[in-house]
Amino acid sequence: MRNRWWLVPAIAAVLVLPAGAQDKDSFTPMPLDAGFGKLDLTEPSTPPEEIIKKFAAKESEFREALNHYTYRRVARVQTLDDDNKVDGEWYQVDDVTFDPTGRRTEKTVFAPENTLQRVSMSPSDLQDIQRGYSFVLTTEEITQYNVKYVGKQKVDEVDCIVFDVTPKQIEKTKRYFLGRIWVDSNDLQIVVTNGRMVPDDTRKNSEDLHPPFMTWRQQIDGHYWFPVYTKGEGILHFKGGSYSMSQDVHLRDTIKYTDYKKFGSTVKIIYDGQDITQNGQQPNQPNQQKQPAPAKPQK
Repeated sequence: MRNRWWLVPAIAAVLVLPAGAQDKDSFTPMPLDAGFGKLDLTEPSTPPEEIIKKFAAKESEFREALNHYTYRRVARVQTLDDDNKVDGEWYQVDDVTFDPTGRRTEKTVFAPENTLQRVSMSPSDLQDIQRGYSFVLTTEEITQYNVKYVGKQKVDEVDCIVFDVTPKQIEKTKRYFLGRIWVDSNDLQIVVTNGRMVPDDTRKNSEDLHPPFMTWRQQIDGHYWFPVYTKGEGILHFKGGSYSMSQDVHLRDTIKYTDYKKFGSTVKIIYDGQDITQNGQQPNQPNQQKQPAPAKPQK
């Protein structure tokens, strides 16, 4: 998110980014909503390294399955004044689908006038909305991260294993996740993500800052946990340029992911080494024994 309204008084800070947020190895989780139980710090019976390997493999399966689903993404970015009232908004509805050749594509179906005044959308903002907030940690990508076991914790009625995730190194033009994930102890898939997308650009006159966020997943087809809701919020501290004053901007992001549907009849989806494509279920009719959804966010 880039600042573009320089000559205004700074807005009183209500929320702040985590201390040391610019450091790729430092992260303080956002306050958790209701539904999160007490964190159990005891070691699991299975070595954490083995759990990490298994859940990364499950995430790879999920990524492949997701590539065969269509869905709608509704994204809203708002700035709030010192009375916590919205004073600018960017809003866009996209259908993630396939073209006649079967190629993955995104089509904007609704995009009213952008009323953001104090900040502007940057390419990294759009990249985070399209891919970052729905973070998937596959076997291929996990080599880029340090993953540390934290403990065990209930998210509503779901027993989860908690890990801190930090990028090993940051390359230019690439976006990375920094934060904490909750992994279903039975399905070994991510159900909640809490962190930030990094890096931020903190150079004067070219600052590009991003708030912390949480993403909740829900079991949609009886096998995989799909992203359903993201909320990000925080104060972005813009330092200003040589001829402008510093400014704090209270920013709020919300993204909803809906209408998941399996594409075509020739898609083959593998789960635990088994072909589950012809399981007699529609995408919106999950198994009767599916796990409960994770904690519902406070909207």
